[in-house]
Amino acid sequence: MNQLIQTLSKPNPNSSILVPPRKLSRRAVAVVGPTLPLLLSPLSPFPSLAQSNGDDAITASPQLNQVVTDFCKDPPISPKQAFLDVSIDGEPAGRIVIGLYGDTVPLGSSRFAGLVSGATGISYRRKEFIKIVPNYVQHAGVRSYGIDVELAQRTGSDLSASNSLVTEWDETSKRCPSTKNVSGSVGIVVLDPNKPPPKPKLVARQGRLEIDQEEVGLAPNGTEFTIALKDAPELDASTLVVGKVLDGMDVVKKIALVKTVKENTSSPYFRVAKLIGDKRAVVAERGFNRPYSKVLVTNSGLID
Repeated sequence: MNQLIQTLSKPNPNSSILVPPRKLSRRAVAVVGPTLPLLLSPLSPFPSLAQSNGDDAITASPQLNQVVTDFCKDPPISPKQAFLDVSIDGEPAGRIVIGLYGDTVPLGSSRFAGLVSGATGISYRRKEFIKIVPNYVQHAGVRSYGIDVELAQRTGSDLSASNSLVTEWDETSKRCPSTKNVSGSVGIVVLDPNKPPPKPKLVARQGRLEIDQEEVGLAPNGTEFTIALKDAPELDASTLVVGKVLDGMDVVKKIALVKTVKENTSSPYFRVAKLIGDKRAVVAERGFNRPYSKVLVTNSGLID
């Protein structure tokens, strides 16, 4: 046994790596098996084989980590800026100026810029803010049906949230795992984390019954946007951050002061109605946190 351990522990003069014996019998392996971890423990004079090369690379390059962190917290801003003129009950509230992350999230920034400028055939003008909560305010965007779609189709635009936007959101989430919807950030809604999965149903096709997937509810169309009043990590699961407010946070705070419909999700009647799928509960939930006053974007566009 001692001779076997000496053979295992003997270093190669041409290498610092532990050299195993050429051949071991089954009995020797069975005897040495429980003892081998002790030989490779930190108490051994040899380097631990359990240490990861990836960990070494991370700890050895703190400058790289700092660059990635700074890039996530403060991405570069494109030369063109967006603006939103806001009114509350017909009274001008001021202008919000937004810097766009065109290099970091090109698809999302282009989408937002097209809706701000009207290049998509439809814009945010005369559209309302529909939700005000302590952490953020949310704009309704444009509709995926009716006249909004007709106007967009004239320019060849698609008002549905494409897979490319979701892919860009996913890539951003992996690249920057920390909170992205920080104070002053602007993001477009591309996902609904509360949307139920598709329901299977039987469909008759060419005399045969086949199982098909039926979508439940409508997915976001990628035109609604949020402006964070403070850090809002709850938005990271649904919004793609496309820019930040450069000027006009005082206007956003004016919007936040508007009185809203009280949220009543704690009511037992609402909870039972939601549990059994009562549509009235869904309608009521859409009205929660909605402003009593009409908060409109009266004008919007791009600034060079």
